[in-house]
Formats: sequence, C-alpha cells, structure tokens
Amino acid sequence: MKFLLPAALLLSAATVYAAAPDPAKSQIGFAMKQLNVPVNGSFKKFSGNVVLDLKKPEAGKADLTIDTGSISLPTAEAVGEAKKKDWFNVAQFPTARFVSTSIKNLGGGKLQVSGKLTLKGVTRDVSAPFTARQEGALVIVEGSMPVSRLAFKVGEGDWSDTGTVADEVQIKFKVAVPASK
Repeated sequence: MKFLLPAALLLSAATVYAAAPDPAKSQIGFAMKQLNVPVNGSFKKFSGNVVLDLKKPEAGKADLTIDTGSISLPTAEAVGEAKKKDWFNVAQFPTARFVSTSIKNLGGGKLQVSGKLTLKGVTRDVSAPFTARQEGALVIVEGSMPVSRLAFKVGEGDWSDTGTVADEVQIKFKVAVPASK
C-alpha cells in the first residue's frame, strides 16, 4: 500500500510556514478489497512538516512519516497479521515516509503533489490530487490516491494472490494544519 502521505501538503495564507499535522483532526486511511469485500483501515500515528505558500505552491514541500505499527483494521486478528513480515514487517520497517518533490496548482482549488514514498524498504514515485479549505484556525487538506500494494511488497507469499486481496489500495487522507497568521 502506498500511503497517504502526500496528504500533508497544507494550504493556507500567502506566507511561507512550516506546520505539523494536528493528529486529533487528521486521518490517513485506506480502502482495499479482500475476497471482493471492501475493507477499510487507517494509521493512527503520523508526523511531519509541511511548507506551502498558496501564491507559489510550486515552492511547497512536505516530509511525512507514518508509524506502520499504528495500523487499525476491523479485527485484532487482522491487525496482528498486518504487522507480520509478509505485510508491513513492522519489526524491520516501523515507518513509512513520504517526501514531496513537487506541487502543482491545477486551478479551481485543486492541487497535485508528487513525491517519493518509501514503504517496507521500497521507494516509488507517487502522485495525488488534493483540495484544501480553511476551517477556523486550521487548513484542511483532503485527497485520495490509488496505489499498488505489491509494488511495495505489501502482502508477500500466499498474500500476493490478487484473487484473495486486490492489488489496488485507495489511500485516503485528511490532514489538518494550523493556518498561517
């Protein structure tokens, strides 16, 4: 699963600032299919910094880290399995990391972030569209991105059968950061 990490590109006023996501109001989740049945999950812990100037979004950047051991799934058994070597191998790879390489303004309040996602020792280029809006003192960034779990060796061995667990995972992110003042 390529994670949501692109989510942290935060938008606010015209001045440049660095901000950490508000963990109480931010979410990194995912949706996949197992035996063609939708399964939703999330990661409860992530951190990072974002710099963005809406007047010059191309100068923005994000560096986010996800605690893969904080995975949440519908059952305790599924959580335990996801932490094992064939899936996230949390013992050897306790974090996933996204580092942006570019941000483009697509117009109409839409932006596109591209960057490098490292998960389970594998680094791949990823890209995701997102929107941003101000809610009180926070800027809310939301988007989603389809990724291939097998490209990151997530679900190896018997779990690599895409008839059991689909290869495509939809990463969904909502990241809240303080708006610049």
